[in-house]
Amino acid sequence: MARPRVGVAVLTMGTRPAELRALLDAVAGQDEPASRIVVVGNGTGSLPDLPEGVTGVELPENRGVSGGRNVAIETLRSFGDVDIVVDLDDDGLLVDTDVFRRLADLYEADPRLGIVSFRIADETGETQRRHVPRLGAKDPLRGGEVTTFLGGGHGLSMPMLDRIGGWPEDFFFTHEETDLAWRALDAGWKVLYAPELLLQHPRTSPARHAVYYRMTARNRVWLAKRNLPVPLVPVYLGVWTLLTLARTRSLPGLKAWFGGFAEGVRRSGGPRAPMRWTTVLRMTRLGRPPVI
Repeated sequence: MARPRVGVAVLTMGTRPAELRALLDAVAGQDEPASRIVVVGNGTGSLPDLPEGVTGVELPENRGVSGGRNVAIETLRSFGDVDIVVDLDDDGLLVDTDVFRRLADLYEADPRLGIVSFRIADETGETQRRHVPRLGAKDPLRGGEVTTFLGGGHGLSMPMLDRIGGWPEDFFFTHEETDLAWRALDAGWKVLYAPELLLQHPRTSPARHAVYYRMTARNRVWLAKRNLPVPLVPVYLGVWTLLTLARTRSLPGLKAWFGGFAEGVRRSGGPRAPMRWTTVLRMTRLGRPPVI
């Protein structure tokens, strides 16, 4: 097969111009260059000056992670010369110069490879446990097939996206990666965690966002309603309700979580396409059945 060509997509809200420029400089410094680079301004009004060869797209309003990345995919698709979409957070940094070459090697070797998750580490080299996409993971350097991936840095097969569609637009942010991964697995694609592909990213807490609790509950309900066989929907949501009660120490956070849960029950998060039971079995064999 022909050598897969990499296209890079970066979302920004215009609040990190220095970090964005450092990331774009690191992208330009890769020893196998990207064929296209797109920066989407998610409701920024106007983008900062971009390096030559970088395509800027300015959205009049913030469409969230899902909506903004769908715009980036469509922009890259329109050029007709991108086989792998690489999404990178605007405050991330590629510290190695061979990331795109090694990523293309992975896709070139396996035509059924759909998603490749990078390893995320902070400035000290530490990877938070929540950034290892498998249950009970203690070693962030152990790669292999998984059932979800990390939003901050990853590769997506364009042929896979052509088949299964893009990001779940209504999610805005949180759990959009899992929704995409479950649909990819159900369509027969592989999801790989490749820790040798590193994205440096500042250490953060997901709950730093004020709307985190509401969005994570609402979207988890939508994730189940969209993707799970009927018998597994109450099991999945029951397990996560118990885990939330056990883990959350903030009463306002719990109130917002249950408000989001109710919103997810009342509203539709998009069309329903339940995965096959063979996919449930495959995910179980990979170490994470879709009930947790």
